Amino acid sequence: MKLTILGGGGFRVPLVYGALLGDRGEGRVTRVVLHDLDADRLSAVSRVLAEQADGVPDAPEVSVTTDLDEALRGADFVFSAIRVGGLEGRAADERVALAEGVLGQETVGAGGIAYGLRTVPVAVDIARRVARLAPDAWVINFTNPAGLVTEAMSRHLGDRVIGICDSPVGLGRRIARVLGVHDPKDAWIDYVGLNHLGWVRGLRVAGRDELPRLFADNDLLGSFEEGKLFGPEWLQSLGAVPNEYLHYYYFNREAVRAYRDAEKTRGAFLRDQQQRFYEEMKRPDAAALHTWSRTRAEREATYMAENRDAAGAGEREADDLSGGYEKVALALMRAIARDERTTLILNVRNRATLSVLDADAVIEVPCLVDANGAHPVTVDPLPDHATGLVCAVKAVEREVLATAESGSRTTAVKAFALHPLVDSVNVARRLVEGYTAVHPGLAYLK
Repeated sequence: MKLTILGGGGFRVPLVYGALLGDRGEGRVTRVVLHDLDADRLSAVSRVLAEQADGVPDAPEVSVTTDLDEALRGADFVFSAIRVGGLEGRAADERVALAEGVLGQETVGAGGIAYGLRTVPVAVDIARRVARLAPDAWVINFTNPAGLVTEAMSRHLGDRVIGICDSPVGLGRRIARVLGVHDPKDAWIDYVGLNHLGWVRGLRVAGRDELPRLFADNDLLGSFEEGKLFGPEWLQSLGAVPNEYLHYYYFNREAVRAYRDAEKTRGAFLRDQQQRFYEEMKRPDAAALHTWSRTRAEREATYMAENRDAAGAGEREADDLSGGYEKVALALMRAIARDERTTLILNVRNRATLSVLDADAVIEVPCLVDANGAHPVTVDPLPDHATGLVCAVKAVEREVLATAESGSRTTAVKAFALHPLVDSVNVARRLVEGYTAVHPGLAYLK
C-alpha cells in the first residue's frame, strides 16, 4: 500500500513512520511518500526515517517530493498534517490575539479561527485533488483545527476523510490508568463533543461504569493531568472529565494571563526549537535520530505548560510523554485496509448521532471502524451546558467555512465575534485587521 504524508517535512512524521515499522501484518504500508513545500525539511526528516529503518527488514520504502499531484497520484491513504503559514504563523496568531487580551491558541478561540481561515482554502484544494487523482484513497486528517478542516474536506470527499486527534486517546488512557484498568482496550470510553471540545462521561469495563468510583475519591480524581488542571471539585460539579483544551474555556482569564506572562508563547517556543533542529540537521554529520529524539522529549515535556502553571498542576507524568496520534492513525488504516474491526474516537460526520447538530457537522465520538470506514456510535445527549458550547463553536466553524468560500471580510468578523472567548464585536474587527496585516494567506479577504 502507498501512504502519502502531506506535511512530510513536519517534525512529528517520524512518529508515524515508527508505527509503520512495527506493523508486520499482511496488507501493510510498503511505500511512503513525503510531500512538503520545503525541500530542506524533507531532507532532514527523511534522514531521521532512514536511521529509524536501519536494520529493520522490509521497512517501508520512503521517497520525497515537492510536487503535490505526484504525491497524491495512486495513493491508498493520504495523511494530512500540513501547517499553513508554518510555526511563524502560529506565533503570529498568538501575538495578535494576546495584544487584544484574548486567547491565541492554535485551535481554540481567536488563534484557532485565524489558523482555520488560512488553512481551509488549502485543505479544500487538497480534497479536490484527492478526489481527482486518488478517488479511492482514504484521507486521515491531523491538520488543525482538526474538526473544522475535516468538515471542509468532507464536502468534497464525503466519509472518505476522517479526522484524528491524540487528546481523547490520552485522556481515556489516563482515566483507565488511575482506575486500575491495565489495558485501556478493555474499556469503553463514553466521549462526545467536537475536536478539542469534548467530555468523558463514562468508562465502562465489562459493562460496568467505573467513572463514579473516580468521582467519589478526591485523591484519585486529583492524581492525573485533567484532575490537576481542573480540580476535583469542578470535575465533580460537571459529572464528567473534560478534554484538556476545555481549560481554555473554564479558566480562560487565568489561561490568557499565563500566556501573556510567559517568556515565550507556545508557538514561539516551537518555532525557535524546531528552527534549531532543522538548522542542526543541515550538518552532514548530525546524528539525525538522536537529534530528533532529544528535541521531541523537550517538546512533549513543555506541552500546555502555561495551563499547568496557571492551575499549579506541576510537570507532566512520564507516561503522558509518549504521544499517541500515530497509533490512532495506524489502527485506523489497519481497520480499513484489512477489515480489522475496532473502536476509535474519531472526527466524522454526525449523521444522526447528536440531534442538536445537522448530519454533515463533523463531531468527535467513538466510532466502529471496518473496511467501509468509520461509523459513529449512538451516544446519549449532551447536558445543556455542553450543548451550548458545542453549538456555539460549531456555528463559528460554519462562519469560517462560509468566509473561506466567499472571501467576505464581514463574515470573518462575524466568525470571531460569535466565539465564546471573544468578548466584543470591536475586538473581532481589530482581530481581522491584525491578522490580515501579518498573514499573506488571508489576502483573499475583501
